[in-house]
Amino acid sequence: MNETHDPIAPESAALAPDPHAEPDEHAAHNVAKHVRKYLLVGLTLVTFTGITVWLSYVDFGTQKMNITVAMLVATFKAGLVAAIFMHLSSEKRLIYRILIFTAFFVLGLFFLTYLAWYDPVTR
Repeated sequence: MNETHDPIAPESAALAPDPHAEPDEHAAHNVAKHVRKYLLVGLTLVTFTGITVWLSYVDFGTQKMNITVAMLVATFKAGLVAAIFMHLSSEKRLIYRILIFTAFFVLGLFFLTYLAWYDPVTR
């Protein structure tokens, strides 16, 4: 029997990267493009956080209107995080169906809160 024959070596050699291989310039450029996109989204989130803080000092007439404006900004920021950092912008159709169902559920809960505000029985 051949003593140098190692049955595990061909499989492990296929999985291990070649240490003498040249770096792939296209892959490095692709990563740099993604990092730039993430940094821009992060800067946008920081900017809108500042806008949220600034809007907290603005009086829109009623507390409910202030909450509505704050929720709109927060919804934009959450959508940006979901689309970019959670990679939902490149997902399959099933993910969007689940996301739409979840959005309707959340809107239903918001509507129930709205009804609780104007419930004549408790007022």
